[in-house]
Amino acid sequence: MEKTSIYGLTKSQLTDWLLARGEKKFRAAQIWDWLYVKRVDAFEEMTNLPKAGIQLLNDHFVLGTLKEEIAQKAKDGTVKYLFRLPDGNLIETVLMPHEYGLSVCVTSQVGCNIGCSFCASGLLRKNRDLTSGEMVEQLLKIQRNLDRMGGKRVGHVVVMGIGEPFDNFDQVMDFLRIINDQKGLSIGARHITVSTSGIVPKIYEFADIDWQINLAISLHAPNNALRSRIMKINRAYPVEALMKAVDYYLEKTNRRITFEYILLKDMNDHKEEALELASLLENKRSLAFVNLIPYNPVAEHTEYQRSDPEAVLAFYETLRKKGVNAAVRKEFGTDIDAACGQLRSKQIRRKRVRGQSAAKKKGSHYIPIQS
Repeated sequence: MEKTSIYGLTKSQLTDWLLARGEKKFRAAQIWDWLYVKRVDAFEEMTNLPKAGIQLLNDHFVLGTLKEEIAQKAKDGTVKYLFRLPDGNLIETVLMPHEYGLSVCVTSQVGCNIGCSFCASGLLRKNRDLTSGEMVEQLLKIQRNLDRMGGKRVGHVVVMGIGEPFDNFDQVMDFLRIINDQKGLSIGARHITVSTSGIVPKIYEFADIDWQINLAISLHAPNNALRSRIMKINRAYPVEALMKAVDYYLEKTNRRITFEYILLKDMNDHKEEALELASLLENKRSLAFVNLIPYNPVAEHTEYQRSDPEAVLAFYETLRKKGVNAAVRKEFGTDIDAACGQLRSKQIRRKRVRGQSAAKKKGSHYIPIQS
């Protein structure tokens, strides 16, 4: 029987699983406390469970499936982790220090199929979705490291790592329920943000859940021609459909929404695009916030460069003059592999090069690694 990560169960799922096997309901609360408050490394450490209960857990579940491969530490305190999954795939997770506390950026898929032309994450196509347990473990791995170094607590989570969260909707929603549980990791809903490139049907579905978790839209262009050029998803869900879904979300939740906008030199950073963006958000200004993001160049995307500081300032000031709330996002980890997916793709390229070299020496045919 193949064992699964116990971290993939929400509290209600864990309760139902235990009840179906004749266990008392209160056992779920005990196990939950051991997993997320005491953060044990083995079921045997759950000292208020009977031996039969511990054996039941050992028979069906595992604690911990991720292996830390690399931890890149930047001068500003940012740490980028490269984790290896049991099937050999690699994912990235990032710890970022803010003035308001520590935040973790979580990956939701192995690779990405959205195909944004400027993005390092999409250099490698999606291999598979992550399970909710694998997402929870990213956070727990980092929190355990912090526990060993003095007990600082992760207080904020963003699901903005490799992959499109709304393309793995059900698993991401379970992940959010697990980390938001007040008897566990207790990450406040208002301290959690989920980002989407614009999968319109899922925006409606997310709005209908009607919780206080924040939503961010990766927009990056104010019109269909430009957005379709740099983001293939716009061909399926054009700007008009996206904005209609945003209107539904705002009406349903009355919560502020963030629009992510990566500034690309001589591509989407002119005053003309700033005015178009302001016009696009005109009827949403009270609940819209634009996050202007300096571009981290990616070796494989030489056609894109970082906007000049003067262009960034002009874009920002144009939005502000038009009454749009905006800010230029603080950069993290600029002295390491800053762009999302960059560390992972670099390691996979190195492994492929080593494999090709070894194959040439042996005179054998090289088969590329699938990751």
